Parts: sequence; structure tokens; C-alpha cells
Amino acid sequence: MGARGQQGHVPHRRERRRHTLQDLSRLREGALTSFKALVLAGSRGGETDPAAAYAGVSQKGLIVLQGQTLLSRVLGAIEAAGPETIGVSANDEAIKAALAGAKVVLLPTASGPSQSVEQAAHQLGFPLIVTTVDHALLKAEWITQFLADTPPSADVAVLLASEEKVQAAAPQTKRTYLRFQDGRFSGCNLFLLRNENALKVVETWRKVEALRKQPWKIAAMLGPSFLIRYLLNWLTLDQAVAKLGKLAGVNAAAVRAHDGLAAIDVDKPSDLDLVRALVGETPPTA
Repeated sequence: MGARGQQGHVPHRRERRRHTLQDLSRLREGALTSFKALVLAGSRGGETDPAAAYAGVSQKGLIVLQGQTLLSRVLGAIEAAGPETIGVSANDEAIKAALAGAKVVLLPTASGPSQSVEQAAHQLGFPLIVTTVDHALLKAEWITQFLADTPPSADVAVLLASEEKVQAAAPQTKRTYLRFQDGRFSGCNLFLLRNENALKVVETWRKVEALRKQPWKIAAMLGPSFLIRYLLNWLTLDQAVAKLGKLAGVNAAAVRAHDGLAAIDVDKPSDLDLVRALVGETPPTA
């Protein structure tokens, strides 16, 4: 049993998932049938993650849910979707130790998530699916459907779930939503970088990270026309993502999640309580 907690029958499961991926790809001509994957499992030096501290572990990836760490759960879901390669970007020694024996490429972290993605993309190649180690409920089907639903013309795609689907799947959750003309949507921590041109988005992402404490400068980057149209609710989700992509010099697409649970990750202690409740697990007693 490796770091993912998987038994010897995994290759058969992987083969089944590959067939599923091929079946789903027929939904859209030109859809991807192979991909690499990256899990962001790094941590900011010197910072204690509140969800990890709440669970009594040093890193979010080591939080245990249904007998498996979040790291194992995420890797297991990705492997079942049939990637060519899985990379894990990590800087914590405990996370690295948990990966011992796992069939993954261990990658160093950079100064921020965007740089880590760029660095990993150069080593792993494209198309590249990117997710995070706290995507506790991740399913292989979400990945294969995301690939099938992404327009072939998109350099970059992002998965989002509508408020209606999120509330239907987990009415007790409190998520952050972005408001558009056609509804409110929450991010799902699942991204696709189809080709090298997609790295232009990472360059823009890096600029936003650098300016995160100066929001007025981020606003200046986007331009007054975009901001006014967004604030006045004049943009649909597709229009907004396409315009943001154009600013970065790429074709960008928003893909809508079929399952509202895809929007749920473990950012804070209440999120951990929620995912435990959703899988029917009783929180451990102190």
C-alpha cells in the first residue's frame, strides 16, 4: 500500500477510468484524451494553517478523512482518472515523507502558487490539470467530465459551480461566490492549462499575487471598463472569463461543474467539519 492508500488492483481501475475518459471525450469533438496532473501541496513558510491546526496535524495534506489523508484521497482520485504523470509540488518534509513509494514526481515549491505552477508545467508538460491538496472530495469523474466539457479552442479552462448546484449538494455550506449576469458561481480548484501559451495566465496570476495587498493596482490592471461592467452585473460568466483571458493573451473558458460538491475544499475548520459531515464521519473527540 503506497502513499495513496491504494491496493494492487489500482491499474485495473486506472484502465476503467481511461475508458470512461474516452467515452466522455466523445461529448465534444477535439476533447483531450490524455493529460498530466499537478497537485499543489506547498505551504507558506512559518505559517500554521488553521484547518491543519484544528485537525491536530502540521499540514492540510495530512488531515485524515475516512482513514486516508487528504493527500492520499486527492492522489487516488487523480490516478483513477488516468493521467500520464502526476506531479506534487511540496516543501514540507512530512508531506514529502508521506509520498515515499508513491508513483509521483516530487517537485519543489516556488515563492508562490503561480510560480510553482509555472515551474511544474515546464517539467511535467501539457495538457496539465492543476488542483490543490485540500480538494478533499475530489472525484475522478469530475476530472474526466471537465476535460470533456472544455472547448478545444481554450488554452486555459477553469471549473466553477453554480450556487444552485452547490446549495443542492450541500445546503449547509457557506461559499464565496462571484456574481454574474447569469448567476453566482464558486470556484472548484480545478484548472486546465492546455498548452505553453496558457502560461501567460500564470504571468498575470503572479502580478495579482504581488499586488494582493494593493487591490487598487489590481483594479488598474483590469481596466475601468471591465470593472464597471462587472460591478453593474452586465457580464455573463463566459464573457467575464473570456475577457480576463484576453487581457492575459490567451483563450480562456469557464466550465460548469455537474456536481456542486466540486466547489468544496478545506480552507478553514468549518470546511473540515462540513466534509466530515458530507462523508458521514463523526469528528474525533478531543
